[in-house]
Amino acid sequence: MKSNCVFLFLLIAILVSSCVSQKQLTYLQEDTIQADSLITVRKTQEPYRLQINDLLSIRVKALDQETVGIFNPVSDASNINAQREEQLYFDGFVVDPHGNIRIPSIGEVNVLGYTVEEVREELERLLLQDYFKEEANIFVTVKLAGIRYTINGEIGNPGSKIIYRDQVTIMEAIANSGDIPVTGDKTNIVVIRQYPLGQKVHHIDLTTIEAMNSPYYYVKPNDLILVNPLPQKSLGTGTTGLQSLTTILTVITALTTTILLFIRL
Repeated sequence: MKSNCVFLFLLIAILVSSCVSQKQLTYLQEDTIQADSLITVRKTQEPYRLQINDLLSIRVKALDQETVGIFNPVSDASNINAQREEQLYFDGFVVDPHGNIRIPSIGEVNVLGYTVEEVREELERLLLQDYFKEEANIFVTVKLAGIRYTINGEIGNPGSKIIYRDQVTIMEAIANSGDIPVTGDKTNIVVIRQYPLGQKVHHIDLTTIEAMNSPYYYVKPNDLILVNPLPQKSLGTGTTGLQSLTTILTVITALTTTILLFIRL
């Protein structure tokens, strides 16, 4: 009788420890749930500073469209939203290993460590200095040619992705990649981010609302996002109580059968 109780206790303990809890499955949980509560989040993010191999989309507009044409290697601005990634690759401006971009007539412009806003201001200054007068009403647009990131591990659709937005959250990146399955660990998402002097490894817990205040909540160009599996997947015990019970019963049945065969021999 005592042995049966011990066996039952062990069975329950294994079932509880091998199941994935609701807390491990739910995104952005609040400690105290209040209806329509206002969530205070980080209002400003550090502006992204350009690095080697970044791809820029640059457009110049002015009253003198003929002169402007030499600065715009891509097709008419009305079609810019319809450009494919391949067109941006060939027609955009890549930051070379020296931190420069090459612009027709202007030549090389150093942009390493600059924000896109600072690049815009510098280009306007150079154009007004050498090519246009104030009356030309030049209008320069500088944008990153999409935010490219790579996501691997326990994710529905792993691989390199690109989203044509100025800001992308890690939640949007995950949704764009097929979401994290039940076996993925949402409590410890790894973000490997590039910096001028190398790469750094960061961690973010997406099961808490505080993740929205993390400096890693917003994806930066060339981020590598890794979603590790939960221990339950490594152990192979199942992700739900029913799966765990089925696995355990299968193991017990196999052991019992093996023992009976040995006894008969």
